[in-house]
Amino acid sequence: MDFDLESLVHVEQSFYDEGYKDGFDHGRIHGLIEGRALGREKGFEMWEELGFYEGFALLWKGIQEAQGVKDDRTAHNIRHLLELTAQFPRANPSATDASELDIPRLFRQIRSRYKALCAMLGVKPTLRASGSSPAQEATEDPGKTPVASEEGNGLWKIDDTRVSVPPKDYSF
Repeated sequence: MDFDLESLVHVEQSFYDEGYKDGFDHGRIHGLIEGRALGREKGFEMWEELGFYEGFALLWKGIQEAQGVKDDRTAHNIRHLLELTAQFPRANPSATDASELDIPRLFRQIRSRYKALCAMLGVKPTLRASGSSPAQEATEDPGKTPVASEEGNGLWKIDDTRVSVPPKDYSF
């Protein structure tokens, strides 16, 4: 009987290598699944924000055209914001793609142009996600002024004399 003593010495390393290979293959599969799910979620958030900016620019462009307003600076910023949103890729750019598109940089430019346009129009920029809670919106209401307490946190005055109209509940 021919017995290989050398393989017995390295038995622990061979089990370790086999386990590592199996774990790596298993992790690769789950990493792809989780990566796709996260990419889908973040991609939807980006497109939602991009659609908001494009819709905002198109709305104000339509308002200016309907009113016959000839403000060159505002029209220039609207046009520039629409050009920036048009540069955003409509398909998923792969890592092997030859284009050197810097998506975070493009998003920063779009956000900056949006803020500049809001300043020109006298509109408060809103960068909240659409899923913000009503409690957050109530604390961000510019019509109400918080009353300072000893702890320094903002409390709303109960005997406020201003009449507040409850928001209409639209159901579709």
